[in-house]
Amino acid sequence: MPKVTTKQLWEMKRKGERIVALTAYEYLFARILDEAGVDMILVGDSLGMVFAGYESTVRVTMEQMLYHTRIVASAVERALVVGDMPFMSFQVSPEEALRNAGRFLQEAGAQAVKVEGGEEVAEQVKRMVEAGIPVLGHLGLTPQSVYQLGGYGVQAREEDEARKLLHDAEVLQEAGAFAVVLEKVPGELAREVTERLHIPTIGIGAGPHCDGQILVTQDMLGLFERFRPKFVRRYAELGRLAREAVAQYSQDVREGTFPSEKESF
Repeated sequence: MPKVTTKQLWEMKRKGERIVALTAYEYLFARILDEAGVDMILVGDSLGMVFAGYESTVRVTMEQMLYHTRIVASAVERALVVGDMPFMSFQVSPEEALRNAGRFLQEAGAQAVKVEGGEEVAEQVKRMVEAGIPVLGHLGLTPQSVYQLGGYGVQAREEDEARKLLHDAEVLQEAGAFAVVLEKVPGELAREVTERLHIPTIGIGAGPHCDGQILVTQDMLGLFERFRPKFVRRYAELGRLAREAVAQYSQDVREGTFPSEKESF
């Protein structure tokens, strides 16, 4: 089974073929997503909220990200696996960013890394790309900056903010990023960015005009129920189904109907 590459994603944009991306943090879902034909799997630092129950992604560490990326990469045969660089793993200096990014490829088996930010991280992106590490950019709502942003609201509504986002996207492209995630930005702005760039845009809450889309898998499947963003379409309600199944199992055990003779040796 041929591996999806960054060049293949560029070719998909050129042909107008939409890129399918989702998140995974462990072997089972990584395997399911890969077998279902997802093009890119992001081992997101969103695992801090979805997997670990933190209130934000800020507490996620390099060791946690490497551990989960290693597991996901071991399950995936086709999709491009991208490791999300956590808070303070790339902001300090280009040298530290390069060392940490290299660990994602060398130790964890990822094929690329993702970083949040625009012009302020351009030098880090450039250094990583020069060293042979593919980099996925991330603009708009950048969750690692949630305390500075004041929450998880839509970004770049004002004209000056929109201009900055456009500029940052072009800077990331110039620095060598192979694609850019656009999170929670107005749809028309995402369209303009998509039309300006020759690299793909991957939307999450950024309207229908990006070159691809990504969601947190547990949101899309109705497993993570703490909140439900407007931009999430639930394709299943697995949280409800799981509770019903556990309740039925509990009843059967308490009533002595499980295990039955059929389920005994």
